[in-house]
Amino acid sequence: MAGKKVIITGVPGVGKTSVINESMTRLEAEGVPYQNINFGTFMFEVAQREGMVKDRDEMRKLDKNAQKRLQQLASQAIAKIEGNVIIDTHASVKTPAGFLAGLPEWVLRELKPDIIILVETDEDQILKRRLSDATRVRDIEGARAIADHQNFNRAVAAAYATITGCTIKYITNADFLIDRAVEEMMQTLR
Repeated sequence: MAGKKVIITGVPGVGKTSVINESMTRLEAEGVPYQNINFGTFMFEVAQREGMVKDRDEMRKLDKNAQKRLQQLASQAIAKIEGNVIIDTHASVKTPAGFLAGLPEWVLRELKPDIIILVETDEDQILKRRLSDATRVRDIEGARAIADHQNFNRAVAAAYATITGCTIKYITNADFLIDRAVEEMMQTLR
């Protein structure tokens, strides 16, 4: 059996990784294993080896040609992985020059996803989460900018579905309701 290729996205601070990790733990217990592949980690490891960046938060500041090359290398490597695969990534990246599609056509054609899941929540909750996360160095944004980013993600997700023929699912990860988000994620991944 070929397995599922599932792309899971969300703006920084939405709690995407928490929902993914808990869903994977519970699915593993049910005998439905997934490999969690972080798209940005593939890109970062190459960029770091080449001396382009020192930490992950510098990645979004690379010029678009460097980003494109790193995306191509990552998508080619991930496409070769077999079984059920979660590809943890961003639908778009906010750069100094504007939004950059996180999954351009050449990436999608390599990955061939079955479904794209957008993890979302209220922008005020995201802002609060970002401000309380001392482990990351993020640009300061207000709730309106976060809302714009989530809306842009929905727009590009529609384009991604048009290119690949995959479906799009929205999962809300509201404060204190992570179990609800995890249940919905598990149902989608089964």
